[in-house]
Amino acid sequence: MLRLRHVAIDTYRENVAYLSRNCPLYRVEKFQGLEKIQITCRERTIVAVLNIVDDPRLLEPEELGLSEQGFRQLGFAEGTAVEVSQAPPPPSHEAMRAKVLGATLQGEDFNAIMRDVTANRYSKMEIAAFLVASAGSLSVNEVLDLTRAMAAGGTSLHWPSKPVVDKHCIGGIPGNRTSMIVVPIVAAHGLTIPKTSSRAITSPAGTADTMEVLAEVAVDVDHMRAIVDEVKGCIVWGGHVNLAPADDILISVERPLGIDTSEQLVASIMAKKLAAGSTHLIIDIPVGPSAKIRSQSAAIHLRKLFEQIGTRLGLELNVVMTDGSQPVGRGIGPVLEARDVLAVLNCDPGAPADLRDRSLMLAGHVLEYDPQLRGGKGLARARDLLDSGKAAEQMAKIVNAQGANSAPPPLGPLTFDVLADADGVVADIDCYRLARLAGLAGAPIEKGAGIDLRKKVGDPVDAGEPLYRIHAGHRAELEFAIKAVGSDDGYRLAGKMAGQPLRGQPV
Repeated sequence: MLRLRHVAIDTYRENVAYLSRNCPLYRVEKFQGLEKIQITCRERTIVAVLNIVDDPRLLEPEELGLSEQGFRQLGFAEGTAVEVSQAPPPPSHEAMRAKVLGATLQGEDFNAIMRDVTANRYSKMEIAAFLVASAGSLSVNEVLDLTRAMAAGGTSLHWPSKPVVDKHCIGGIPGNRTSMIVVPIVAAHGLTIPKTSSRAITSPAGTADTMEVLAEVAVDVDHMRAIVDEVKGCIVWGGHVNLAPADDILISVERPLGIDTSEQLVASIMAKKLAAGSTHLIIDIPVGPSAKIRSQSAAIHLRKLFEQIGTRLGLELNVVMTDGSQPVGRGIGPVLEARDVLAVLNCDPGAPADLRDRSLMLAGHVLEYDPQLRGGKGLARARDLLDSGKAAEQMAKIVNAQGANSAPPPLGPLTFDVLADADGVVADIDCYRLARLAGLAGAPIEKGAGIDLRKKVGDPVDAGEPLYRIHAGHRAELEFAIKAVGSDDGYRLAGKMAGQPLRGQPV
């Protein structure tokens, strides 16, 4: 038996074990070619990817180290005696292999694979093989089965009142924080809207990251139910309430590979909504040249797939296509986006009009799930709730119920203005490049980091005038962003690019 050692390394959703090359109990050569090992303590067993340690200062020969993820999953204290053995193939191994070889899977195959994914029995390399094999080759029946399998693997929420409404954007547009405006509008009307949102993985902010500027988002299931019972809505981090946990593991592999097919996207979103107990759903698909969906034909294909899966799951679903040609609002990054949201909710005269208008439109669609508001009355009701201040009051109730942030993070103090090098009019803005710049500046980990837009599409620009300001909390991250600006600032003036290398100034 080896002594358990907690190794403070975050391996992000993958169990990793560390074994000394000088281990007196096991010949490490026996395990090296296997990559995965099985670790047993009393009645509990986990599977982990094995790393061999040569430095005796890091691990003693009689110890077995476990990364943060593996240590939490095994659930025993340091020093506990554990046993190591060769990891057997996961129960779903043959189904996984069949998909890699091009077979069509059935519902139970997907159930078995998702159970093993959730239990961390597969390495990221094996998951990547499954995702690549599935990319673009899933039938509608397989998408439905995958959706159900992911939803069944974690918490399933049920709500006493119906309808249970929700709204989801497929993403890809910086600053598009409409959910934080839609939820308080809809809750103020009296519909139940338990919004579970994601954190960003590669984007500069997810809804949960931005809401966390204002309130606690890592609430447990019982607290979430109490919040919704009290104020009709919430905006919480879905990962903390264990909704479709296999999906989060798949996403952690998909994003670095750049895999985001329509089939996998629909299964991911619909699994979370099914697990959250939603009965009525609005899907927002932004379409634009630098958005996730870049053509009308691709948007129509995605809409039809959403409708097919939603119908077969028993969800009432409406898909809305919106303008994805440029960022929404002015802020990109949690603090800046929260600023824009509060400006809209508080009816500030300087609030971003595009964020306000888009939020009202989407809230209107959600409200029309109330039978009393059918026939186009939803938008007028949403506008009344916002303009009267009732939505702002409801947001304050939601924030207090979740736990208001007593010390909101500040805006990044280090700044750099990116300037136009010519007179002109902004012709287009590259959403992807600006999102990347905000990420290089430190968002969303540094909540005050990001980009404050000064010009949007159609705005006139004078040479030397700021296009946007970069905010950062650390000098190195500001320098990363400045260097990236040197190759392309993401703006194009009518007739020419709006910048050349390193036109800008620290502020």
